[in-house]
Amino acid sequence: MPSPIRCLPVVLGTLLIAACGSAPAPKATVPADAASAGAPAPMEIRERFVSQETPAEELDSLATWQSEDGLTWLIATGKSSHRLSVYDAGDGTLLRTFGSEGKGEGQFDRPNGIAVYGDYVFVVERDNHRVQVLKLPDFTFVGFFGENELRSPYGLWVNETEPGELEVYVTDSFMYGKNFDEVPPLKELDQRVRRYRVQFDQDGRLRATYGGAFGDTKEASALRMVESIAGDRANDRLLVADEDRRHESTLREYSFSGQYTGRSLPQDSFAAEAEGVVLWTCTGGGGYWIAVDQLAPLTLFHLFDRVTLEPRGTFRGDVTAHTDGVTLHAAAMPEFPGGALFAVQDDKAVTAFDLRDVARELHLSQDCVD
Repeated sequence: MPSPIRCLPVVLGTLLIAACGSAPAPKATVPADAASAGAPAPMEIRERFVSQETPAEELDSLATWQSEDGLTWLIATGKSSHRLSVYDAGDGTLLRTFGSEGKGEGQFDRPNGIAVYGDYVFVVERDNHRVQVLKLPDFTFVGFFGENELRSPYGLWVNETEPGELEVYVTDSFMYGKNFDEVPPLKELDQRVRRYRVQFDQDGRLRATYGGAFGDTKEASALRMVESIAGDRANDRLLVADEDRRHESTLREYSFSGQYTGRSLPQDSFAAEAEGVVLWTCTGGGGYWIAVDQLAPLTLFHLFDRVTLEPRGTFRGDVTAHTDGVTLHAAAMPEFPGGALFAVQDDKAVTAFDLRDVARELHLSQDCVD
């Protein structure tokens, strides 16, 4: 019998991201000292590590997993290699890879979003139109779901609603046209986020039930090109990234009932595409959202107040650029006593920022890293 799910909220991987196969606008190149008009000037925070480059992988999204003996993995999806890469989250050493191209168990076709819950890893496969679930540390196959509904899935977010029962939100960025670059009619954009109820029985078998789809269909606020998604149950908030710079690239706020609240992160916060997003929770119910502004030569990371969504600062690294996926590991590690933010560097490598450095340079609450 498999071990029970260990509820590790710090490894609710997030999330998420892919260079959209629907031929989005190219990644923006902006001078290194550029910040959008509405964002504070970025602080410079040096990465604690940058992994060896592996360009053939085309890395996309990240999640972390912590074993019972304290070892922490950083798991990345590889869109071109059709496999997962596993790094030591402490120093960025590549430990192993898993998977191959195909449609079978333990095989992938364009893996994008990834999330970890307990000992289960959820992997979105864009071109197999499904989510595959595996059990760590051996990547034992558990099951598939979503094949009947998903058309071009990208990101996902996993949340526990009650012990042994999860809800999984998956973004579905299907497009039309010869080059798959045409946004569907507004009336079809109510299918941009799909919801599933997932359970595991006593023998570890997966049972998933489709719970419908949602998305605003108004001209001004519809979700046109979706990838990243992350949630905050305590504040009844889902943030969904819309990357379509032809209209407005921002993160839009939805309730858990699937209703658009009419709010989004300030559009002038993003100079390029709003990409990965992750929630940094702190003692006492506070915290910060960290959102990627996908720039070159250096990515900007914008922080917003967890409750009010007001801007709280911006930083950049020395190396990290063109970032797709990010994930945050708030639990202490030997190398990162206050936790770490991990990011994809230009689809080729992974980088790490010490959360103590972020809190210090942006004058954030020390409750987040103590």
